[in-house]
Amino acid sequence: MAAVAAAELGLDFSRGGVVPSLEFAFNSAHFSDRELRLEIVASESGGGSIADEEHHQRKVLLQEKTFYINSAILASRSSFFLKLFSNGMKESAQTHSAIRIADSEENALMELLRYMYGGKLTATEPTLLLDILMVADKFGVLSCMRHCSRLLTSLPMSTTESALLYIDYPCSASLASEVQRVIRVAKELLANKYMDFEKFALEMMDFPLVGIEAIFSSMGLQVLTEGNIYTFMLTWARARYPALDERREILTCRLLPLVRFNHMTRAALQDILARTDDDIDHEQVTERITEVLLRKAHPTQMEGALKSRGQFAERGYHFKPVELVVLHPCRPEFAVYLDLTFEECSRLFPSGDIFSHPFQLEGWELYLMATCTIDEQSKLYSFGLWLVVTRNLKGSKYLRVRYRIDARTRSSGKFERAFNDQNTFTGDGITGCSDLFDIPWSTFLADDNLFIDGVLHLKVYFL
Repeated sequence: MAAVAAAELGLDFSRGGVVPSLEFAFNSAHFSDRELRLEIVASESGGGSIADEEHHQRKVLLQEKTFYINSAILASRSSFFLKLFSNGMKESAQTHSAIRIADSEENALMELLRYMYGGKLTATEPTLLLDILMVADKFGVLSCMRHCSRLLTSLPMSTTESALLYIDYPCSASLASEVQRVIRVAKELLANKYMDFEKFALEMMDFPLVGIEAIFSSMGLQVLTEGNIYTFMLTWARARYPALDERREILTCRLLPLVRFNHMTRAALQDILARTDDDIDHEQVTERITEVLLRKAHPTQMEGALKSRGQFAERGYHFKPVELVVLHPCRPEFAVYLDLTFEECSRLFPSGDIFSHPFQLEGWELYLMATCTIDEQSKLYSFGLWLVVTRNLKGSKYLRVRYRIDARTRSSGKFERAFNDQNTFTGDGITGCSDLFDIPWSTFLADDNLFIDGVLHLKVYFL
């Protein structure tokens, strides 16, 4: 009868149509044909649920509330009440119905009942709107789900707390599409606000897992090296998950897949392989690192294998990753490959610099440094590349360096010589070229023969 009456009234809200206001009939004996008894029980720590009715029945009853309801109105709005009033069982013919809810759901359900009569929500606070959205999902009120989603999307999201609230809220599969846009906006806010890893690392130690995932999934994250991210994830997981099995699962399934091992140095990768941490799945980590090391040694053959894992995307590193290829096993002859994007080069102007990851030559630690420098006489800016010698790791008296800098060109598809030099160091020092391509800065940036698909490919060959 309720289903027939709902159809005759033309009040099907399940498709999210325009809702006529019947507020006057809410909890009115004159316009109701049934009584609804709410049996309110204590919530669990994770929030109440009506999904497991048997479990609810075993809980201590805290309170009962009774309302007058119109079965035709509720059945037209809610698939739950439609089934309750028309299932052919004894309950559907009775004028008294009862449902059991958790006390944490009470306010949201009252808002939902008013919505089903009047088509409006008075709530504006994000937490209550999320609660209403969850309850609307449980009772099958699709129009209210959509309405809550629109309201949540329209609310300003300017704080970390609100963003974490949205992405950390428990969400059923049926709700995923309704809240996906809200969650996406929340993740973007976190990724943009916390893109400077070194600045916010301490604050992020207090973030929940979903917040950490949102930030470290971002392409825009700026960090000294990928190794810093790996270390942070271990530190964060050990602080948040004291139980070994749970921590191991979180690291293995949720966090370590976000680490871009292919942008770590050989030394960092070998250090990870040598660790004996019991909260790491060493088989998984070893497999990924082995592939990366093989690619560094044989980049052409291994390129397809790593691309399939989706780990090629590079973050905004303060120390740029380099590829080091040994050309001769018996003498120090090798090449260091450094790629710089057009955006990275643009940000060098007027006096910036970018350092590479360190690498070693005969017991000394070296870096590559790209710069934008000005010629004091001509006042013209140009692109420079330098070899920076820092630490003497083995105590040798001097370091003799012979090197050549090449750049790949679009026209030839090959690396072509741009500069060569040699120098001897007895301590820290620097050598290189302040105008690598012998062209002004603006001409350099506009040269699509050098920027191949937006990337400048450089190679430093040590003889």
